[in-house]
Amino acid sequence: MSTPKKFASQADLEVKKVTFTKLSEHAYAYTAEGDPNTGIIVGDDCVLVADTQATPAMAQDVIRRIREVTDKPIKYVVLTHYHAVRVLGASAYNAEHIVASEDTRDLIVERGEQDKASEIGRFPRLFSNVESVPPGMTWPTLTFTGKMTLWLGKLEVQLLQLGRGHTKGDTVVWLPQDKVLLSGDLVEFDATPYAGDAYFNDWPKTLERVAALGATALVPGRGPALIGAERVKQGLDSTGGFIADVRASVQAGVAAGKSLNVVYKDTFAALKPKYGHWVIFDHCMPFDVTRCFDEVTQYADPRIWTAERDREMWETLEG
Repeated sequence: MSTPKKFASQADLEVKKVTFTKLSEHAYAYTAEGDPNTGIIVGDDCVLVADTQATPAMAQDVIRRIREVTDKPIKYVVLTHYHAVRVLGASAYNAEHIVASEDTRDLIVERGEQDKASEIGRFPRLFSNVESVPPGMTWPTLTFTGKMTLWLGKLEVQLLQLGRGHTKGDTVVWLPQDKVLLSGDLVEFDATPYAGDAYFNDWPKTLERVAALGATALVPGRGPALIGAERVKQGLDSTGGFIADVRASVQAGVAAGKSLNVVYKDTFAALKPKYGHWVIFDHCMPFDVTRCFDEVTQYADPRIWTAERDREMWETLEG
């Protein structure tokens, strides 16, 4: 009898090497071999950080890198979406404002507590020194719908909601002057998109709007910084291709009357040759296929993941 897969990424203990890359006069990427990334913008009078790392202890390393290039105050923390791995480090920055879309705030209200417990249980390594996270939720102090412009002195920074994809609240950070984009988890590179809270039907169309900005450098949610229009296009195309491939496989399975269990096994087998080398492929696929199956069959909006639901799903598909 084969050994069941260890739940989610509980067996993943390998520490990743951090890279801090300058993308333009104002933008930097903090990346870690497929672990969650952070984007940094240094304006005339202050600093903006997009996606905080998972704990205040982990955020200290981001702050250390920022202090190597500037002593300007960190005024803004932007949450590109609500996932715990992106937001729980926020308190470390002592920022004047924590900014998020109104949709992201709504998701924190609706499912923040459950999501936090769920994510920490799935992937403990990503929550190093989790005891450093203050109790309760990370709450935005500023919210917006559609578009917000921040001025870091004379530097224009646009926060844009270009459509639903990874979540319904996805926000990208766009520097029109430098043509640099911080995409959050709307775009990944050499890393499997987590789509457990996604809108499969909308995501590829949202990526078309991202492409229309014409970025020449992009900080994806995971993976290396993408420098040059060709690399940016590669990131957008590969993310969109994965989402479309999952959806096509799930739709075909549902049309044939197959159960979630069979659809999952078929989809995993179909996608592994093309995407199996991407970071966290085995981790994401059960969540991704379950959400896609939900969307195609009966749930337009993502259901809340709890630690208990995570386990039940995993045992059903991988047990």
